[in-house]
Amino acid sequence: MNRLAHRFSKMVERFLPDAFVIAVILMLLMMGLALIMNPSEPLVIVESFGDGFWTYLTFTMQMVLLLMTGMALAKVPFIQRFLSRVASLAKSANQAYILTFLVSSFAYYINWGLAVIVGAIIAREVGKRNQQAHFPLLVAAAYAPTVLYTAGLSSSIGLSVATEGHFLQSVIGVIPTSETIFHPGTMTILIALVITMPLFIILMAPKKDIIPFVEKEKKVTSRQKEQKIDSPAMKLERSKVWGTVTGLIGLIYLLVSFWNGRDLDLNIINLAFLSLGLLFHQSLTQYAEAFKDAASSISPIILQFPFYAGIIAVLGSSGIAESIINWITNVATSDTFGVFTYWTAGAVNLLAPSGGGQWALQGPLQVAAGAQLGVNHAITAMAIGWGDGWTNLIQPFWALPILSVVGLHIRHIMGYCILLSVWVGVITTILIYFVY
Repeated sequence: MNRLAHRFSKMVERFLPDAFVIAVILMLLMMGLALIMNPSEPLVIVESFGDGFWTYLTFTMQMVLLLMTGMALAKVPFIQRFLSRVASLAKSANQAYILTFLVSSFAYYINWGLAVIVGAIIAREVGKRNQQAHFPLLVAAAYAPTVLYTAGLSSSIGLSVATEGHFLQSVIGVIPTSETIFHPGTMTILIALVITMPLFIILMAPKKDIIPFVEKEKKVTSRQKEQKIDSPAMKLERSKVWGTVTGLIGLIYLLVSFWNGRDLDLNIINLAFLSLGLLFHQSLTQYAEAFKDAASSISPIILQFPFYAGIIAVLGSSGIAESIINWITNVATSDTFGVFTYWTAGAVNLLAPSGGGQWALQGPLQVAAGAQLGVNHAITAMAIGWGDGWTNLIQPFWALPILSVVGLHIRHIMGYCILLSVWVGVITTILIYFVY
């Protein structure tokens, strides 16, 4: 297995292009397919792409802030010290892979935005202490639990259908989380993946040509040089008062909002991360530097998300998505519908790597198809969610932030992720059939 993984990884490194190139190629392929299906409407296809290009601009900014505030929070010294102590628990290469996967899995269960940061830091810290561990595989182990977020507390689909006033409420009603993320079938799949995925990662671990973690030299910025100057301005910037007070104001607002019955959403999470970051960093200058360091890691998401928004618009307006789902309705039965929905969601996720965006596109069509076969709406929702998480392993978009933090390219980890996705697909397909 490790020989297969090594050869496959080397092949992927050679042939896999940059993630932005992949996004543009997918866009052109979808527009070409849409033109084949609608040969008399080339301008309509272009118009739908352009109209959809900025559809998720608000969501994009929320994602950017979520990642940047999360990264800045993770740079708080006592949090880094805690993760360093956890990383020191791994005494061998195999322990390094397992520990990295489990810590990242816990973070993904809590919040997938925070998990990107925690995964990057724990992989880097574990890599520092385990030079016998293959660092690209460590990073793959940190990213692999992305498949689990569907069953977690930040599940976009699971939380969406449980929220009063969601866009499909008139069709499926409000589905409680006891029927989605806390359903026994969902928990069974979650536990099975948490147990078996790290074992599969260990089997892929290379025995030779190991690439260890290498610490990059840190450049001293002009701001850091200036801080050596003792002046009133520098004292004001280094003061612990302003960050502490600002952070407390934000936290007070959060408490009042929850007291008044506000639900957890992306805006609340962003404000919580921002406020905690300011409170713990204390110095405004220190927080600004941490925020600035995070900025370069987020640029790929800002660049690529509009292209995927355009792809989602083309999928919907051209009838491609509807054709795929109609095909499923024709071949599936009430027993196999969940499996076919899972496979379809995995395929759609490659073109539309956003849980919320995919649910908006696929949800109405898939729910209607399931209703014709008498399938429970909660099962349809979770099958779409599991499919979305599954092919996150081979859709490079959400791996970009963690790769930017650790200094690797997508091609360094994708060979391992593709092989792991095969295992996840087999296990989840079998379990969806039996447990839902």
